[in-house]
Amino acid sequence: MGRGKIEIKRIENPTNRQVTYSKRRTGIMKKATELTVLCDAEVSLIMISNTGKVTEYLSPAAVSHKNIYDKYQQVNGTNLWQPHYERMQENLKKQKELNAKLRREIGIRIGEEDLDDLNIDQLRGLEQNMDESVKLVRQRKYHLIGTQTETYKKKVKSLEEAHNNLMHQYEERIEEHYGAIANHEGVLANGGFAFRLQPNQPNLQDDGRYGLHDLRLA
Repeated sequence: MGRGKIEIKRIENPTNRQVTYSKRRTGIMKKATELTVLCDAEVSLIMISNTGKVTEYLSPAAVSHKNIYDKYQQVNGTNLWQPHYERMQENLKKQKELNAKLRREIGIRIGEEDLDDLNIDQLRGLEQNMDESVKLVRQRKYHLIGTQTETYKKKVKSLEEAHNNLMHQYEERIEEHYGAIANHEGVLANGGFAFRLQPNQPNLQDDGRYGLHDLRLA
C-alpha cells in the first residue's frame, strides 16, 4: 500500500519543520552526488535554512560556485551580476551626493564656504544650528571641568590623609624614642649611680687614656 500524498505547505511546528528539512536536505545532497557520479554533471547546490545555516555541494570537477554561475550565464546569455552592479553604482552615487552635502555644511560652519548663496531661511537655520552646537560644547566643557575638579579634590584629600598618617607615625616614634631614653636613665639611677658620657676635650685630656670619650662616674 503506497503512502498518501503529503500536502505541500509550510510546517507550522518548529521541531517538525527542522526535522523535515534535515531529512530532505540529506536526500537532495545524495541526489546531487548521484547526478555527479552517474551522469558526469556539474552540480552547484546551496541551501540556507531558516536558522541561517548554510549547506552546499559542489561537483569535484567544478572549481568554484562562481565558475558554475559563469557557465550558466554563457549558456543562457544572461548577466547575473549586472543588476547587482547597477544597485551598487546607484548606492555609490547617493553616498557621494550625501558626502558632498555634508562637506558643504561643514565648510559653511567653519567659514570655508561662501554664505552669499544662502537665503534668509537657510541663514536662520544655520544660525540656530550654530547656537545649539555652542550650547552642546559649553555643556560638555562644564561637565569636563566638574569631573576634573572632583578628581583633583579626591587626590588632594588622599594626599592630606597620607600626610596626616605619616605625621602620626612620626610622633609615635618620637614618643617611643624619648620613652626609651627615660627608661634607660631610670634604670641607671635606681642602681645607685649613673654614667655620663661626655665628648673628649683635647685641651683637658691629652693622654689619650680614654679614647674619644671621657667616661666619668657621676
